[in-house]
Order: sequence, then structure tokens, then C-alpha cells
Amino acid sequence: MELSKITSAVKFLGKAELGAPIVIMMILAMIMLPLPAFLLDLLFTFNIAFSLIILLVVVYTLKPLEFAAFPTVILLATLLRLALNVASTRIVLLEGHNGGDAAGKVIEAFGAFVIGGNFAVGLVVFSILVVINFVVVTKGAGRVAEVGARFTLDAMPGKQMAIDADLNAGLITQDEARARRAEVATEADFYGSMDGASKFVRGDAVAGILILFINMIGGMAIGVGQHGMSFADAGKIYTLLTIGDGLVAQIPSLLLSTASAIVVTKVGSTSQNLGQQVSTQLFENPKALLITSGVIAALGIIPGMPNLVFILLASLLAGSAYLIDKRRKQGEMVDENYPVDMSAPIVPEVKELGWDDVMPIDIVGLEVGYRLIPLVDKNQGGQLMARIKGVRKKLSQELGFLVPSVHIRDNLDLNPAEYRISLMGVTVGEAEIMPDLEMAINPGRVFGTLEGKACRDPSFGLEAVWIEPAQKNYAQTLGYTVVDPSTVVATHLSYLLQVHAHKLFGYEEAQKVLENLAKTAPKLVDDLVPKILPLGLIVKVLQNLLQERVPIRDMRTIAETLAEYGVKSQDPDILTSAVRASLGRLIIHEINGIQQELSVMTLEYDLEQLLHKSLQTAGEQGAGIEPGLAEKMHRSLQENTQKMEMEGQAPVLLVSSYVRPWLARFVRHSISGLHVLAYNEIPPDRQIKVVSTIGRWT
Repeated sequence: MELSKITSAVKFLGKAELGAPIVIMMILAMIMLPLPAFLLDLLFTFNIAFSLIILLVVVYTLKPLEFAAFPTVILLATLLRLALNVASTRIVLLEGHNGGDAAGKVIEAFGAFVIGGNFAVGLVVFSILVVINFVVVTKGAGRVAEVGARFTLDAMPGKQMAIDADLNAGLITQDEARARRAEVATEADFYGSMDGASKFVRGDAVAGILILFINMIGGMAIGVGQHGMSFADAGKIYTLLTIGDGLVAQIPSLLLSTASAIVVTKVGSTSQNLGQQVSTQLFENPKALLITSGVIAALGIIPGMPNLVFILLASLLAGSAYLIDKRRKQGEMVDENYPVDMSAPIVPEVKELGWDDVMPIDIVGLEVGYRLIPLVDKNQGGQLMARIKGVRKKLSQELGFLVPSVHIRDNLDLNPAEYRISLMGVTVGEAEIMPDLEMAINPGRVFGTLEGKACRDPSFGLEAVWIEPAQKNYAQTLGYTVVDPSTVVATHLSYLLQVHAHKLFGYEEAQKVLENLAKTAPKLVDDLVPKILPLGLIVKVLQNLLQERVPIRDMRTIAETLAEYGVKSQDPDILTSAVRASLGRLIIHEINGIQQELSVMTLEYDLEQLLHKSLQTAGEQGAGIEPGLAEKMHRSLQENTQKMEMEGQAPVLLVSSYVRPWLARFVRHSISGLHVLAYNEIPPDRQIKVVSTIGRWT
């Protein structure tokens, strides 16, 4: 039972996660409790060994991130050394009058053997170590760490864009991209921590200087005042002990400072450690060694110089240059029977191109400049991805089919704050936004002006101003609609997807829509496709509806109408008109809501008859309409549309079903917001109010 308890205790103490708490408890014990001389010797030896281990780990580390815990290790090592200084100071001041070994053998050895018992020599050696540590190594490493942290943070957006570019090009997988992004973030955190950790090392060097003088003055005061020693004896004993204590602490400090400098100055290869890099890069060129050998030999033959030493070193350098040159020539030698450079890397055979190398275009694409990356990066608080998902969900529910996903990527060819929206690889919209500001849109009636950069809403072309976020409440009180940059992009995307919904709808989407309908009306779908109408004709009809902003949510009504009229005609325009008549309630509800009265514009009888005859003789392209008449009619429709909009009414033009398709195409891209309806699309329970009539001579 006792053996098992002891084993359990050892396993408990051996857990890795208990290492840091145990070290902290050791530090507190060294600060608060008087330690015996033997234990102090053990801790000083451990401190030297610990610093040497850290230095060697750094030397053999291939890249800094392999030792990501280094900043924390620096802090723990510094605290351990300072705690040892406190413990050694206590024992030196308490027991120093008893002799040189009263503070432990390690301090005595450094105070007597290393500096030969001469405190003047000890002061000089200690001062040199402090200068090397504080002025040279620590200061330089701190500066390199500061600059490295700054450049690493500045390079983060570029590195992230490079990762996204490789991902979009298919060079890496999603998991590899995720791992590389995590490595970039960890690298930035590491260099930021190293910038702070260098301050620990520098503070430790300053503390070593202060502790030396405090111990010397305090020891001499205690020796003379409390123990009755002479000033000379007290100065000799306490100065030697203090210098020994300082050297014991300063040597590990120098090792740790050197390790910090190596970490922040390590550049380049991730396959070679520091020793391999130095040997391959410093001694790779035999010319440098040979020229150096000649210079040293020339100095060695000067009378009065240590000739033997110089000649010996020159011979060593010349021999090294010869061996390096011989090894390089052997590596570059080519066999006549096998004329291949064996030192060259083997280039893998290039794979033959195939159809898998032809990348499909994105159905919906969003490209952003590098300043807009934070808007799409969740790790930086970007909300654009969530907004786009919301747009897709809303449009899918409204239109009646699943809107394709949006492929987002960065584009270095764009301006930093510019974005571009494309459909089927073709740009349909682009704009430049201010990612740090908010857009205040003038909806038509505002009660003041705002200070900021004037612009236009990219979705509807309304006047707007880019303002500071602090002005948001003030702008809203003036009647402005204030939106953030993510909302601007999402709204623009939503508008373009609605306008081009018919381009997003194809055979696959039509098949999915019919499959969903077959779950509730299997007989209807089975009789419709392909018995009555082919799938391609149904796709064309549904595209016509979407192009005219008619949702296809009520697929049951659409399918029943197509099944009824499909046996009579297979003209897509005739079938579209029939479906529109069946969807009249839905169309009117989308335009006018639940209001019973619908305000409309109409055409004079003579003008409508003229259009009817022209379409019969010249076709539906309307080539028979005189240009002057078409221009007058267009201007009149535009003026009446604006008038109805100013009165808060939805602009509607009511015409015959035969003329309606041509007129809808006539005003589709030139008069925004005008709905062209046929008489048979008006439900019987709705009342019509004619507010204007478009005449031939208007």
C-alpha cells in the first residue's frame, strides 16, 4: 500500500502541467526563506545548466516557431535568477563574516578561483560582462525584436492574401490553408512576445549592476557596524563574495541574452540549424579562405610579429580552402558515360494536362482589395460573410430557388478599398468603399448636411456621404440612412443577384425545383416533364419570369398552367404570359401589397392599336415603331413614373397581353421600377385607378 502511494505521488509530481507551478513555488521559497549553502550551490548550478540548455535548444532549432514558448521561458529564467540573487544576498550579508565559503562553494569558487581572489580584477571582469550583456547583446537583440515584430505585423495581410491566392489556385487544400493561417498568426504573436521579452533580459542586466553595488555597500556596513570587522577586512571579504555572486548570476544572464539574440536574428532556412547554416554559408566559398590565408601569412613574415602563430593559422586556412574546393569539384564532376549532373536535384516529370486542369468559373464571385480583407475575415471581426449568407437565404426564399454560393477572394489588381462582383466570370458591378467609415444615404428627404466624403450608393445610385462612426446618431436624426461597409457590399450584391436572377437559374436548378414539387405533386411533375414539355422549355419560361422580377415560389401553379397550355403551344413567350396570368395575385401582391386599389398608367387606344399592328407586321422587336414616336413614348413613361414615385405609388403600366412583352423589354433597362402588366393579370377583386394616360402625341 505504501509503495503504491509513493508511486502515485511520483507520477503526480512528474506531470508536465505541474512544472510551472513548482518553479513559481521555488522562486517564492528562495525569496522568502533562508536557504542553506548546499542548496544554494545546487540552485546556482541548476541556473547555469538551465541557461546552457536554453542556448543549445535555440542553436539547434530550425525556425523560431519550433520554440514558441521561448518568451515565457525567458521570463521564468529571469525570475529564477533574480530570486537566486535575493537568496544569495541574504546569505552573504548574514554569514559573510564567517569566511569565504559561508555563502556556498559556488560563490567562493567564482570569487577566489575565477578572478584569483583579486576583487579589483573581479570588478573589471564583471564590468566587461555587464557591458557585453547590456550594451551589446541585449540592446541589439531588443532593437531587432522590436523591428521584427513591427515588420511581421505589417506583413500579415500580404501573407494571408498569398495563402488565399494559393488556395484559390488549387495549390493547397483547405486544411493546409488553415494551418498556414494559424502559423502566420502564431508568428506574429511570437515576435510581439519577443519584443516584450527582450525588456525582461535588459531589466535583468540593470538589476545585476544595482545588486552588485547594494551588496558591496551593505556588506561592508554590516561587517564593520555589526561584527566589529576592520574596514579593510570587511571590504575584502564582502567584495569578493559580492563579485562572485554577481559573476554566478551574470554568466547565465549572458547565455540567455545570447539565446534571445540568436532567436530574433535567425533568418532563412527551415532545414538547417544555426551550426549548419554558418558552416555552409560562411565556409562555402574557398576563395574567401584562400585570400584570408594569404593576408595572415603576409602579416606573419613581418619582423617582430608572432611568426609561428600567424604561419600556422595561414596554413590551416589554406588547407581548409583546398579541401573545400576539392569537395566542390567532386560534386560537380560529370561522368562521360552518364552525362548527368548528379548534384542537381531531380526534377519530377511534368504531368500531362487533362480536363481536371481546366478550372470552372465561379457562378457568383466577389473580389476584394487588401484593405477590405478584415471585412471578410471572421478572426478580425468581419461581418460580411454572415451578411452574404443572410442575403442568399433571403433571396432563395423570395425567388423560389437556391441562390448559388458566393466565392470570395482577394485581388491585388484592385484598388485597396475596391470590390468587384461577377457572374459567370463577367463583372456586373464594382465600387470603392471606406472600410473604417460608414455610409449615410440620402433617401430623398433630409433636414441638413453632413461633413464627409460625398459618394453614391452603389446599389441604387442615391446620394450618400462617408462619415465617421461617431456621427451615426446625428446623421440618423437628420433623416439619413446609415449603414456600415459590410451592409453596403451585401446590399449591392443582393440587388445584382435579383436583377440577374434569371442568369443564375439553369437546368440543374430547374431539376431541383421539380424534384421538390414531385414530393407533394408527383403525378403533376410526371405528366409535365417530358410528356407535355421538355425540360429546356420549362427552364426558358422560368427564366422569363425571373427576368421580369416574378418569383417562382408557387411552383405548383406554374406547373399546372404549363401542363394546361403546353398542349396548345410551345412558344415560351405565350407560355410565360399564361403563367403570369395565373400568378396575377402574387404579382399584384409583390407590387401593391394588400391594398385593394391599384393606381396605373395606360396607353391611349390609338397608340396601343398602332403598337399592336407594328408588332404584327415587324415582329416583337418593334422595328416598325418610328424612332421619334418611341422617344416621345419613352420620355412620357419616364415622367409619369417619376410622378407616381413622388406620390408614394408603385408605377404600373397596364396594357394588353399581346403588347406587354415588348413594352416590358422596352423599359426594362431604361426606366427603373416601372412594372408592365397585362389586363388579364389583374385579379377580379382588385380595383384599378387610372392616374395618367400615355398618348400618341404626348
